Amino acid sequence: MKKGIHPEYREVVFRDIGADFAILTRSTISSDRTVQWSDGRTYPVVDVDVSSASHPFYTGRSRVLDTAGRVERFHQRYGARRG
Repeated sequence: MKKGIHPEYREVVFRDIGADFAILTRSTISSDRTVQWSDGRTYPVVDVDVSSASHPFYTGRSRVLDTAGRVERFHQRYGARRG
């Protein structure tokens, strides 16, 4: 690899505040904010909106859509036209 052209690859904490979840991993992302990890060291922290702890695909808590109600409203609004 050429020296001086690649971003710094370092340990970073990604934190999902809504799910009270954080993970320490390596990344090239930069952040001005820091957090003290359980090992006592200080790492840059990046707050994210969605993580595996809060995403419905991973948690199994998906929202149920009222598709029957939507179809019924469509038929009421536009009528069941046939032919």
